[in-house]
Amino acid sequence: MTTFSTRTSLLLLLLPVVSTVFGFTSQKAAFQRTRTFNLESRRRAIGGGRRRRDGALHAGTNANEMVPLKKGSTCALITPFTTDGKIDIPGLEKLIDLHLEAQTDNLCVLGTTAEASVMSMDERALVLSTIVKKAKGKIPLLVGTGTIDPSSVKRNTQQAIDLGADASLVVPPYYVKPPQRGLIRHFTGMADLGMPVILYNVPGRTAVDLSDETIATLAEHDNIVGIKDAT
Repeated sequence: MTTFSTRTSLLLLLLPVVSTVFGFTSQKAAFQRTRTFNLESRRRAIGGGRRRRDGALHAGTNANEMVPLKKGSTCALITPFTTDGKIDIPGLEKLIDLHLEAQTDNLCVLGTTAEASVMSMDERALVLSTIVKKAKGKIPLLVGTGTIDPSSVKRNTQQAIDLGADASLVVPPYYVKPPQRGLIRHFTGMADLGMPVILYNVPGRTAVDLSDETIATLAEHDNIVGIKDAT
């Protein structure tokens, strides 16, 4: 039986649950609880959502090919490496084949489990292009693009758009503890790029917690489609 925290119960009053279960790293995995909430009803309740600003960056060639995330199981994919620290492409392709055969509903790639925080942009591109080549259109691809620097988040997100990903998973800038108004500006700016965004609230790692009011405000944006809540 699932036990909801008071915080989660409050969110349920605002947003209907999308039954998506995310994978985690092994550390404390048995104790973490994640819920993704469909924000569409919130937008309908307030009379529509906010569109992308005119000044948004281009959406890339993938804009009309993004596949909506499915209900069900979302696996956080590891990145296999060779003994000399390079991306193990054959190993990565085997992992993708495994998930295609298992009919995994969604893949979360280049997240914490994938060690993306220590990858270069070229390495990220190699991993993502390999995954897109084998899985695009077969499994929706959620890509972790968040980091501490907003400019880097934009570069990561634009790269994900251009290489064929379907949605981005964005964490609050960690360590610096931005105020709620700063978080709204940060996530809105990423959503303005044109790719669907899943908010990732994980205060145990970022030292900042998205408030219920901030989540409700962000739900007004057309491209902010859900939340991974690891509180």
